[in-house]
Amino acid sequence: MGYSACHPLPVLSVVPPPAVPPEASPPAPVLPELVAFLDGLPEPHILVDEHYRVVAANPAYRAQFGRQAPVIGRRCHEVSHGIAVPCDQAGESCPMAHSRQSGQRERVLHLHHTPGGEAYVNIELTPLSDASGHRAWFVEKMEPLRVAASEERAHGLIGRSPAFQQMLALVARVGPSPASVLLLGESGTGKELVARAVHDASPRAARPLVVVDCASLPDTLFESELFGHERGAYTGAHAARPGLVEAASGGTLFLDEVGDIPLPMQVKLLRLLESGTYRRVGSTELRRADVRVVSATHRDLAAMVADGRFREDLYYRLSTFPIRLPPLRERPEDIPVLARSLLARVAPGRTLALSAQALARLQGHPFRGNVRELRNVLERASLLCDGDTVDAATLDRALAVASPHLPPAAAGVPPASLKQAEAQALRDALRRHHGSRDALAAELGISVRTLYRKLRALGEAG
Repeated sequence: MGYSACHPLPVLSVVPPPAVPPEASPPAPVLPELVAFLDGLPEPHILVDEHYRVVAANPAYRAQFGRQAPVIGRRCHEVSHGIAVPCDQAGESCPMAHSRQSGQRERVLHLHHTPGGEAYVNIELTPLSDASGHRAWFVEKMEPLRVAASEERAHGLIGRSPAFQQMLALVARVGPSPASVLLLGESGTGKELVARAVHDASPRAARPLVVVDCASLPDTLFESELFGHERGAYTGAHAARPGLVEAASGGTLFLDEVGDIPLPMQVKLLRLLESGTYRRVGSTELRRADVRVVSATHRDLAAMVADGRFREDLYYRLSTFPIRLPPLRERPEDIPVLARSLLARVAPGRTLALSAQALARLQGHPFRGNVRELRNVLERASLLCDGDTVDAATLDRALAVASPHLPPAAAGVPPASLKQAEAQALRDALRRHHGSRDALAAELGISVRTLYRKLRALGEAG
């Protein structure tokens, strides 16, 4: 934070003090110089005593939390969380408890209650000692984490479950660093969204995030796509072309499904990671790359290493900081907020809601395809729904074809009936829509490619 108190202090055995009413134990006097220093910092800062009482708050903190009532003299957890007990007694991690145990600065991710609603905040807490060496105060710094939300939003990461918050805390910790990140998770868990969150939390956020879909690149074109090529490097190379590494210069290179990179290319990728250099296809010139690498896979890379299908040295280079993305079935409490956000995206212009019974069906569904499958189910349900509320019967029809692992009879609706219903819903949309196909796709909340595929199936592709 720029002052000497940030240096780690000796580890002491400190017994947490009992909750003492402010009037029973007046706070120790605070140096005016420290208060003046905090007042000059742009991020919200407070100074709290060992009984959690706020003894000083800078203007940035007062602007965020002091609109409703004064903050001085109140306990920090009351101001930022609206609770009467310390955070670690209410299901969250308390940085003061950690700092008492370690004697050092501590960082945690919290979900704060602000005048604008709930918001994820990075907390950094530093212990300060008085003249006698007793840790009398703690400086708490708050930085909003804008890459995620606990409530519905147009884009980005959404959730508040413990599994989601654990994953998000790792994103917040590694984001500002240059470390390579490996995202591990099932298909549909949102690996690209997490990669963007890592990028947006880094000093490279103003530069590009370039996605490399490793699974879709043929082996023969992989090197050229990644590193670029010179004119005449191969048949059809009529002009020199930079690769995706150059496009990501200064930013982040996201290697999606890194487990699908062919073995011959793995050694060249390793060279890029180790030396920061590469060559275009057909060139002897060594170029330097300024990229941060984030990779993702749904495969078991450790097993692939054991089988000789993935280089061990590359695996360790990519997995400097691994982050596991929880599947949707491990965070069912996030389904209501996810569903509201996704409904707004798949049915723009409509105000769709889920009945309580429909929501219960969603929370009980295994969702092997994770958030991607949830979106598909809701898109299908929106097409099958004529009113403003998706009821349990409509959702059952949408779920009946949501997973190839579930027999159609589970919902009691034959597949042919579902296809007919979806086809009729699409014909109805065509009849009432008089704009372009792009506008229709946007209205239905699907891609233009998906719309044309559906229209071809109906014989309406013209």
